[in-house]
Amino acid sequence: MRRADGIAWWIELIVVIGSILMLLGAVLAWVRPAMLVGAAEMTAAARVFAGYFVARNLAIGGFLIGALLLRRRDALVTLLVLASAVQGADAVFDVLEGRWPIVPGVLVLGVLFALAAMRLRQSLGNAGVTSYS
Repeated sequence: MRRADGIAWWIELIVVIGSILMLLGAVLAWVRPAMLVGAAEMTAAARVFAGYFVARNLAIGGFLIGALLLRRRDALVTLLVLASAVQGADAVFDVLEGRWPIVPGVLVLGVLFALAAMRLRQSLGNAGVTSYS
């Protein structure tokens, strides 16, 4: 079921849960960056990259929530595609580096972001909204 603004409840749910997960990941990486490296030594370089992870997740998670609150369906589609691509890339690197326990969760979140983006994009086209494609 789609609301009057064209954003289905399940898309909202994916955006909210996915954003919360991204924001929580950012907070964890900020407060306990050693959790990102597991048994490896936490070096100065690892701290720098943990900071990049924090910035990336705060920005994407925050903008997803912002676009949802502002009901900006066009921006939300773009942000969902970006979030999906980031999750996909993270999953690839998790596989390459042997972080098997987190691969399924990262993949599921990426697929959910992609499905939400596709469905929302489809509803944009059906509503006669001008798009950039």
